[in-house]
Amino acid sequence: MKDYETREVVLADGKQQTCSYSGPLKIEFKNRQCFTGALILGDMPLLGSIPLEDMDLVIHPSRMILEANPANPNMAVSIVK
Repeated sequence: MKDYETREVVLADGKQQTCSYSGPLKIEFKNRQCFTGALILGDMPLLGSIPLEDMDLVIHPSRMILEANPANPNMAVSIVK
């Protein structure tokens, strides 16, 4: 992975800092995959909403699991309007 540029970000507490932006990254989860970039802010990955939607994944907060959309178990389905 290569650092392509530096970006300024605003953290959840309102503080601003600069960080590296790297990519492209290929993310794989079960039978799904997508390509994206990543902000480097430490050693804990955070998967954003765009890759989750791209791979058609759903979050079950009460069960604390991530899984392929049960309505589309064999492949990711995208909504395009």
